[in-house]
Amino acid sequence: MEERWLVGVDIGGTTIKLAFISLQGDIIYSWEINTDISNKGKHIPESIARSIDQKLEELNQTKNQLVAIGVGAPGPVNEEDGSVEVAVNLGWERFQLQTILERETTLPVVVDNDANIAAIGEMWKGAGKGAKNLICVTLGTGVGGGIIVNGEVVHGVNGAGGEIGHITLVPRDGSPCNCGKSGCLETVASATGVVRLAMEELASTNETSILRDYYDGQLLSAKRVFDAATEGDDLANRVIGEVAYRLGLALANLANGLNPEKIVIGGGVSKAGVTLLRPLKEEFIQFAFPRVAHGVKIVIATLGNNAGVIGGAWLAKEKLINKLVLQ
Repeated sequence: MEERWLVGVDIGGTTIKLAFISLQGDIIYSWEINTDISNKGKHIPESIARSIDQKLEELNQTKNQLVAIGVGAPGPVNEEDGSVEVAVNLGWERFQLQTILERETTLPVVVDNDANIAAIGEMWKGAGKGAKNLICVTLGTGVGGGIIVNGEVVHGVNGAGGEIGHITLVPRDGSPCNCGKSGCLETVASATGVVRLAMEELASTNETSILRDYYDGQLLSAKRVFDAATEGDDLANRVIGEVAYRLGLALANLANGLNPEKIVIGGGVSKAGVTLLRPLKEEFIQFAFPRVAHGVKIVIATLGNNAGVIGGAWLAKEKLINKLVLQ
């Protein structure tokens, strides 16, 4: 009998990543479509369903090949009915994603927050493999997070568990965050936060720096700051030191409460590798309870853009197994 497939879907503000994935977690086919945010994103489920059908047709397969769909969506997700409370970039508010997508595809669907499914993906097939207790933090344009305890994602009372990016790190006079607060981890450890810190440092001193060539802000990027730090630029290294200090403090405080086996660092900023990891580990050890620090490994994520679809497939698999057990 031919092996059946799971479908992983990772919804982003610009593109939607999709994949057919084996029950063992191996990607069989993966592709992307543009995110249709017209009419407050109401056409997104339909475009996902249509794309799945088109891909099956291309591969000469039928819908019978598919078992279930696991979806990652931006914003808090209601665990009871798979609705998305709010996703500003998509125009969604209390959007019944699970119900609509099940209707459009005639397949069982499970929905979770996109950072959570990325964490699940890393736990199943990535840098977190073998660990059932881990913290996953995604450093991109913003800062996302997923916390897994005993193999289960921590959702909290209303779906907002794991919002690592909104831990307050600058209690007074911090920079405003998109969430409405100020001084969040996201304002200092995201790619935009790194650039902002570098701009502030450049404005406060006349010292020589490679980064002065990009001082107008248009050309300055987090990658340029990390590259300059790698080349030995003192100003850039101070900026990275500040990022590592804030991130290390946040992760140590989380770890002191959770005692995880692994902390997985993903997202575009994580591509800085050892330039970020070395000072981050030093700061983490400074703030972590010694036994906690001894028990944890801080590692760079390995799945990249595939973490979400693989995590979605894992969710779909778990939903199927639970259904079969209950029947």
